[in-house]
Amino acid sequence: MSGITRAAALAAAITLAAVPMALAQSSASRLDSIVSKGTLRVGMTGDYRPFTFLNKDTSKFEGFDVDMVESLGKALGVKVEFVHTSWPTLMKDFEADKFDIATGGVSITLDRQKKGYFSTPIMREGKTPIARCGDVAKYQTIADIDKPNVHVIVNPGGTNERFARAHIKNAQIEVYKDNVTIFDQIAAGKADLMMTDSSETRFQQKLHPGVLCSIHPDKPFDFAEKGIWIQRDEALKAFVDQWLHISRENGSYQAIYAKYFN
Repeated sequence: MSGITRAAALAAAITLAAVPMALAQSSASRLDSIVSKGTLRVGMTGDYRPFTFLNKDTSKFEGFDVDMVESLGKALGVKVEFVHTSWPTLMKDFEADKFDIATGGVSITLDRQKKGYFSTPIMREGKTPIARCGDVAKYQTIADIDKPNVHVIVNPGGTNERFARAHIKNAQIEVYKDNVTIFDQIAAGKADLMMTDSSETRFQQKLHPGVLCSIHPDKPFDFAEKGIWIQRDEALKAFVDQWLHISRENGSYQAIYAKYFN
């Protein structure tokens, strides 16, 4: 091999070796971008107490997941920017990159997992009924509920509606668009029950003492977990998971949990 050929081969080898480094430098992670911009965009529906509630009087989000992501923002050293979404449009908005993460009682599902990552679970629970306290004995099982004279109410577009559609074939299903006032419909006798996450039934029982009762929340009909839905970035997911781990170990997670659920 001539000297010129060897030099050309050496130059080519150096160039090829530099390609991975150049690609790595040009493809900064979303985590890097969030820190650089100083803002974490968080998608929330604002209609799922106690996880997220958009207070119309203050135009601010409140709730368990609001406090949690404010803590996450402090850990990142950035401000949190809340982006209002809805359950029917959550997937579309996530795919459109309108926010970096979505939270506020978001259930971990395989359909959502196809589009992004989930943090380690924040909470384990499942679907269980909530009804007027005098009717608790009537609605212990899905078979008890799935009768033609039973009026089931659901909010649109989320896992509650999907669960009801999958299991209820004979009872009447009403889709009620306002997830904030939906439990008042049950209290007023305009619907018999709703099947939703056990944590929400416990919270609504506290808001309607002696009127609405959570039915066997410790033994829900199915298994579910809630987590933070993260755009597909490994560095961001790793940071969120580590923050959650530290929050549980230092007690800050438990303090926020007790504020809303104990």
